[in-house]
Amino acid sequence: MANPTAEHLRVRERVRELVKEEGSQGWDKAWLENATPWDAGKIQPPLREVMESGEVDFKTTGRALVPGCGGGYDAIYLGTLGFETTGLDISPTALEIARQRVPEGVNVRFEQHDFFSLKVSEEEKFDLVYDYTFFCAIPRNLHAGWGSQMRQLVKPGGYLITLVFPIVPEPDILNGPPWPVRPSLYDEPLQGPQGGEWEKVVDRVPNTSVPGHIDHEHLIVWRKL
Repeated sequence: MANPTAEHLRVRERVRELVKEEGSQGWDKAWLENATPWDAGKIQPPLREVMESGEVDFKTTGRALVPGCGGGYDAIYLGTLGFETTGLDISPTALEIARQRVPEGVNVRFEQHDFFSLKVSEEEKFDLVYDYTFFCAIPRNLHAGWGSQMRQLVKPGGYLITLVFPIVPEPDILNGPPWPVRPSLYDEPLQGPQGGEWEKVVDRVPNTSVPGHIDHEHLIVWRKL
């Protein structure tokens, strides 16, 4: 990312230490220590941009899922649009913070759950899934499982929004999380060897980004066929 401060680099390294030492429990310890460099403190501008631009005919009366929802800003935003929204995270601390932010009357629930073990019936499949910093938080040996889960969770005609971040030279981040990503890394786990399961309906650089993300993120919206 562009010119990270010494404090940002220190916090990022602390997150890596916690995850390396504690595994999945390290994420909760990061929240307890307020070591959350991914938390922008607001809705991600590219999500708001694509939802409100009209370039995709999103139906906002269905079900939405946000894996790795963290503090819940984006999940709550989708709830305010009318989605029945579920935010998943493995950190109980993050989920408690998120629950305290939900405005009255917004249909959002936050659940502690492992994304990879989530199972839904045909009737429970999602109209929209949004992935911002979840994909970059998992190592590459889990990418195939991520793609398989997305195929299972999104209903035909539904959408997957991937905000691809951080796009940086690989030497910038030798050890994740976060691991550096690029748009092409999402293609293989979603399409699989046969391909043809998803159609890209948006594939561009966002017009609006938080300052530290400019030139380091890409927006892709996939439609499940």
